[in-house]
Amino acid sequence: MAFRTPDERFAPLPGWEHEPHYLEHDGLRIAWVDAGPADGPVVWLQHGEPTWGVLWRKVVAPLVAAGFRCVVPDLVGFGRSDKPERIEDYTFDAHVGWMGALAEHLDVLGGTLVVHDWGGPIGMRLFVEQPERWARIAILDTGFFTGEQRMTDAWKAFRDFVERTEDLPVGSLVDGATATALAPEVLAAYEAPFPTPASKAGARAFPLILPTDPDAPGAAAGRAVRDAMVADRRPKLLLWADGDPIIPLAAGRKMAELLGAPLEEVAGASHFLQEDAGEHIGARLVHWLRG
Repeated sequence: MAFRTPDERFAPLPGWEHEPHYLEHDGLRIAWVDAGPADGPVVWLQHGEPTWGVLWRKVVAPLVAAGFRCVVPDLVGFGRSDKPERIEDYTFDAHVGWMGALAEHLDVLGGTLVVHDWGGPIGMRLFVEQPERWARIAILDTGFFTGEQRMTDAWKAFRDFVERTEDLPVGSLVDGATATALAPEVLAAYEAPFPTPASKAGARAFPLILPTDPDAPGAAAGRAVRDAMVADRRPKLLLWADGDPIIPLAAGRKMAELLGAPLEEVAGASHFLQEDAGEHIGARLVHWLRG
């Protein structure tokens, strides 16, 4: 059984007036926004936990102004996408399958992936499993979830909180991981997809399915993605908040070293750096893509 958030929950949204599109796949509705010229180069912006497409609104504006076509999907369980109500319905494989089906439906070829948080493992797996669809990738505050990674105390506290809290305060969680306080209407936008505790199963699932030992489900797939990314020579750029308490800058530097890719610090930003420095990130992506 899946919950579908009523459309009226999404009006109005500050800075996110784009019309949604929908794909029916495996009995679920997957939502995305398509912004910018239809014939522009595709930039696919993949959110993570517990956000949705509205996270990218400040990043999208400079990209669209520069002539890029921004595809911004909502993961199943988030945003305008349908939300299965059983936590066990959410797996790493399932999320990759849902987003892969959307990329196939849109027939993306030679696109750019921009990934953040749980959008990182999902997007990086698409990057290596659908090589014809993606020409380059930008990586923001995420990681390879292999079961071998060290988790911060902040993340462990978050996981424990999620496990015991059925009615997650999604807006407060986002606000607590930004360097700048969010306006009430922005907090409301993050809360909009989740009017009931049952609608929050996807948001609760992500911390619980992250593999924390090498034998956990998803860990082997995470290691395969890591190894493929290390070997892959397509262009990569890392943009990392200088004040992220969840996936700190030191983790970003290790990832950049592993990938042999440049890392740029985003000053004055926390984990949800798109809120703190979205316009800067969008402009930096434009410069990178044009270069």
